[in-house]
Amino acid sequence: MISWDVFIWFGIFSVMFSIFGSLISMCADDHWSQSSLRYRRRSNAAVIFSVASIAVLAIFIIGLWVSLDRPPLRTMGETRLWYSFFALAAGLFTYIRWRYRWILSFSTVLSTVFIMINIFRPEIHDQTLMPALQSPWFIPHVTVYMFSYSFLGCAFLLAAVGLFSSKNNIMEATDTLVYIGLAFLTFGMLSGALWAKQAWGHYWSWDPKETWALVTWLCYMFYIHLRLLGKGSRKVLCLLLIFSFACLQMCWWGVNYLPTAQDSLHIYNR
Repeated sequence: MISWDVFIWFGIFSVMFSIFGSLISMCADDHWSQSSLRYRRRSNAAVIFSVASIAVLAIFIIGLWVSLDRPPLRTMGETRLWYSFFALAAGLFTYIRWRYRWILSFSTVLSTVFIMINIFRPEIHDQTLMPALQSPWFIPHVTVYMFSYSFLGCAFLLAAVGLFSSKNNIMEATDTLVYIGLAFLTFGMLSGALWAKQAWGHYWSWDPKETWALVTWLCYMFYIHLRLLGKGSRKVLCLLLIFSFACLQMCWWGVNYLPTAQDSLHIYNR
C-alpha cells in the first residue's frame, strides 16, 4: 500500500525526470528549424521525460487514493500534491502547443517547490472525512480548482516573461491559458455553490474563501474584457495577470492565516 512515508521517492524521481525534460528542451538552439530532425529528437525526448515525471505523481496519487480509501483532496498537503501534478501537465501542454523552451523549466521549479514542501513539512493525513466532504461534488470541485490553478499559474509565468519580452505570441498563448483556467475556475465556483446548498442549505455565505474566490474570478474576467475590447498596454495586462494570480494565492491558502478565517468552513486541515 502506498502511503506518505514513501512519497519522498516518488517526489525525487518526479523531480529528476522533470529536470531532465526541462534541460533537454533548453538545449534546443534558437537557430534550429522546428522541422529539423535534431530539433524533433530533442523535443520528443523532453516530452517523454516530462510525461514520465507526470506519470510518477499520477501513480502515487492513485496509490494513495486506494490506501486512504478516499480521494486525497482534503488537506493542504494533498492539494499541493495535485497542484504539483497539474503544474507539470500545464507546462507540458504549453510546451507542446507553443514550443516555449523555458516553460518546462518554470513548471519544473513550480512543481518542485510544492513537492519539497510536502517532503520537508509533512502534515497529518488521516483517512477521515467530515460529513460535508462526503459529497459527490467533493472530487470534481477540488480537482477542477487545482486544474484551473495550474493553467492560471502558467499564464502568470508568461505574464512575468511578457513584461520583458517583445514576442507577439506571448499574449496569444497567455490568453488561451487564461480562457482554459477561467473556464474551469468558473465550473469550480458553480459546483462549490451547488455543494454548499446541499451541505449547508445555502449557495453562498460570503465566507472569506468564497469572497476571495469571487475577487479572483472578477480579476481574470476584467483581463479577458480588456483583451476583447483591445484595451490596455502589454505591461498593464501582464501586471493585471500577476495581480490576479496573487489574489488566487490568497484564495487558495492565504485566507487560512486571516483571523476571520478561523471560523471558515473551508480550512483544509480541520
